[in-house]
Amino acid sequence: MRLRIHPLFLAAGLVSAFTGDLILFLAATLAALEHECAHAFAARRYGFALDKLILMPYGAVLSGDISGIGKRQELAVLLAGPLANAATALAFVALWWLFPETYPYTEAAAQVSLSLFLVNLLPAYPLDGGRILHLALSPLGEKRARTVCRTVTLLIAAGIAGYFVWTCFSAPAFSALVFAGLLAAGAFGGGRYARLTFSRERGLARGIEERRIVIAGDRTVQDAFRYLREEKYLVLVLYRDGEFLGELTEEEYLRALQAGKWQTPLAEILPKF
Repeated sequence: MRLRIHPLFLAAGLVSAFTGDLILFLAATLAALEHECAHAFAARRYGFALDKLILMPYGAVLSGDISGIGKRQELAVLLAGPLANAATALAFVALWWLFPETYPYTEAAAQVSLSLFLVNLLPAYPLDGGRILHLALSPLGEKRARTVCRTVTLLIAAGIAGYFVWTCFSAPAFSALVFAGLLAAGAFGGGRYARLTFSRERGLARGIEERRIVIAGDRTVQDAFRYLREEKYLVLVLYRDGEFLGELTEEEYLRALQAGKWQTPLAEILPKF
């Protein structure tokens, strides 16, 4: 994963240091990193590399293209981030139960984790909840689903902007205005994720260990993806009902991946002689 830090992120950090909010800023940054890394780890399991992470003043952003991923797998990737934040918030609650004296030092981190969990479930782009809504509406067709999602996002953004106007009569909540603007802009945006790839040239030059996995031939190409390791050369040994079917080299397996044969049984991609 390539990490990029936006200049505005550094500026926001400096401002927080001078305003006494540095601890809260660092807690929010760590929670955002946890959130996005959970997405990346879940996507890695299904063959997608969310390999570019940008730290922004309002959080972290992953880029890539998840076209071709199954609906169930996409849902798992989308839920991974919020659930990671929820688990962290619950861990802090457990910590307070066991060691109450830690509460003053961890309250901000717990609140940030809980906030990220709740906010990201809002059915609005570019939040995870908006993408989950789009996934749920996919039977309507891409165009209709996107139109509904954009409409819902803009309505939520308008509501948050209205809340900002209401706070102007007491203490203006400028963060609400910024959030509304981000949602309005996100209604017309989208990420791009890239397929996981890696080169063997450097590894083969110095020699790498072989990894042999015995697996049923009726398991799919996607089922075997979890066994790929960049530091090891993969060989799949296929069996069916106790009978040896053959072996798949890493090159043969990767060719099936590149051809998009994710749901194809491994036995069907064995070379024919």
